[in-house]
Amino acid sequence: MLKFLPLQGRRIGVPAFLGAMALSVLTACGGGGGSSGTPVSNNGTLQLALTDAPACGFDKVFVTLQKVRVHQSSTAADTDAGWSEISLNPALRVDLLTLRNGVLATIGSTPLPAGRYTQMRLLLASNGGSTPLANSVVPTGGAEVGLTTPSATQSGLKLNVDITVKASELADFVLDFDACKSIVSAGNSGQFLLKPVVSVVPRLVSGVRGSVDNSLAAGTTLVALQQGGVVVKTTTPDSTGMYLLQPVAPGSYDLVVSAPGRATAVVTGVSVASSTVTSIATGTSGLNPPASASGLLVGTVATGSVPVDAAVQVTQTLSMGHSITVAQGGANASTGAYAYTVPVGAPWVAAYVAAPTVLSFSADTAAAGRYSLGAVNAGGTAKNAGPFLLGAGASLSTNFSFP
Repeated sequence: MLKFLPLQGRRIGVPAFLGAMALSVLTACGGGGGSSGTPVSNNGTLQLALTDAPACGFDKVFVTLQKVRVHQSSTAADTDAGWSEISLNPALRVDLLTLRNGVLATIGSTPLPAGRYTQMRLLLASNGGSTPLANSVVPTGGAEVGLTTPSATQSGLKLNVDITVKASELADFVLDFDACKSIVSAGNSGQFLLKPVVSVVPRLVSGVRGSVDNSLAAGTTLVALQQGGVVVKTTTPDSTGMYLLQPVAPGSYDLVVSAPGRATAVVTGVSVASSTVTSIATGTSGLNPPASASGLLVGTVATGSVPVDAAVQVTQTLSMGHSITVAQGGANASTGAYAYTVPVGAPWVAAYVAAPTVLSFSADTAAAGRYSLGAVNAGGTAKNAGPFLLGAGASLSTNFSFP
């Protein structure tokens, strides 16, 4: 939940964002954090930055951040002692969609007593008065519109975290704001709801880089790192086709590239090592999956006739057994409807080999047009359907009902 406070001070546009962050007032307050009675030798430092995943169907997504608070207790109430905070004065308004391909915006830092912190709260500014667009979106091809925000509370957006601050050391973390999951359409009203989805991850050097063909260097192309079908990090290629997925924890991933009118491209077993950026070698022109016809997956998520606040996911299982997510997002907040256009052509699959060896792709014909669907409501209850076989130009309707 969010606490929305009156926006004070000037609004800061994206070009000035990084410099303004450095000038923000950073404070530690509350009964347990950075107080004058805490010996400096027992303190470490918490540093935070902001990044984003692509937003589906938007050219800009603005949020205005006022404060970040942390506490060692996951159950601490807003008014309890022991909170420490980074306060941004004036509040900062930033276009999240500029924070892609490894771009990070520094929020700030604050001294903290050494220990383990398990709760974080984000406080955003409110829309209203002289700042009606503190939090807003620009739909592709449309005009800027203010985001409808959740009911104001005293707590702010609560995040469960696991941050260890060691004495005389820096704990460096990134707030990864998933704009695609955070913006929900409200029926046919032209309005959008802000339901923030934010993960807190260590600021790591490790990641994955590569390129797509210039014909795919558009905002509609998505590049994702996944583990077991769970999306870990996404981005869109820049205007030259280059992409960078960072920060990413060391491990093994599937790289999934989705673009309208193209077969899904998958690189399995991408190895990411500590403090290393893994390169994906796809030739001089970049990754260029073949054209594919499409089909439509549609339906509703509801309890009886009442729409349900739910996330919907489209998955595909490759012949080798790997499950990948092809599309995901929130159902319409007013109607419960969802709709995804997906390729029916065979996924284009390659096993990862270290650069400079160029990857060798082949069509996974057994997986062509075969999809499963899943819906998860706000309480975490999941419903699944499929697999289905979708043909070119076909529309398949699947309704999810939650008791």
